[in-house]
Amino acid sequence: MIRQSSAARRPNCLANSKASPFPKQSIAHAARVLAPTLVALTFASVAHAQGTMDFSGAQTLMGTFKTFAVYAGAVICFGGLIFAGIRMMSGRFQDAIPGLFGALFGAGVLGWGAGWIGSLTGQSM
Repeated sequence: MIRQSSAARRPNCLANSKASPFPKQSIAHAARVLAPTLVALTFASVAHAQGTMDFSGAQTLMGTFKTFAVYAGAVICFGGLIFAGIRMMSGRFQDAIPGLFGALFGAGVLGWGAGWIGSLTGQSM
């Protein structure tokens, strides 16, 4: 007896598989694969439809920080100068050095701190 190969027995096997509708497993698999993309596109379209954000509260807060930096720097600088001046008047010049560094630190807070905060918000000094 002569055996026929599987291709010879079913010549239209490939055509029949193409013509048949998708099985339910393929549809479910395609839905599982495409679901994250569809969710991401939905969120992207919703985010794109949003209006502008109001940062006036943040600018007010940064203005408060800038004002604090100016006042804190002035107080530190003035306190350091008073401390150094009292030490120098009593003749203890070596003890006045920390006060002078404190005054220098206060000037840095006053100048650079307020300038840096102002540059973050676009505010002028």
